[in-house]
Amino acid sequence: MLTLFAAPTSPYARKVRIALAEKKVEYALVNESPWTAETTVPASNPLGKVPVLVLDDGSCLYDSRVIVEYIDSVSPVSRLIPEPVRQRIAVRKWEALADGVCDATQAIVIEHRRPARQQSKDWVARQAGKIEAGVAEMARELGERSWCNGEGYTLADIAAGCALGYLDLRHPAFNWRDVHPNLAKLAGRLGKRAAFADTVPPPA
Repeated sequence: MLTLFAAPTSPYARKVRIALAEKKVEYALVNESPWTAETTVPASNPLGKVPVLVLDDGSCLYDSRVIVEYIDSVSPVSRLIPEPVRQRIAVRKWEALADGVCDATQAIVIEHRRPARQQSKDWVARQAGKIEAGVAEMARELGERSWCNGEGYTLADIAAGCALGYLDLRHPAFNWRDVHPNLAKLAGRLGKRAAFADTVPPPA
């Protein structure tokens, strides 16, 4: 059986967990934070990051984008990444945008963990600007469509939903729902799916 090392609050790990659920792939979940002194994550990923997927043969995959592509390729159920090149690139672009919003949000979280006198307000403001611009682009790209890629539910929606959920967890001061009501509708639609409801991160 596959084994997934994941932190409950990681949006990248959540993306993988949702993909596994949507693809109906069985796996064992190991909740582990790579930030703790006793973490074993570096034994599976030299970069010391989650998620990490351990395959049946003991080999390991890391980086959520690589893991999701593997998951989508091994099960024919509910393709998350379209095969036609143009649609595939469009979905991958959405994933890159959503992951970028998560990256900037995480950068702020890490900066705020430093002693107050060492924190850079300019750095935080720069990351906040990336978040706002990234979310605005997500809203523009979505427009009035029901799904990010237009045709139906894909990895683009999973990535976007995980990014918006991470903002709720780590950057609640940014009221993206009022600013971008179309994204609020998308988040509400995604929240009704069992894969999303079952992976809501615990309060920070």
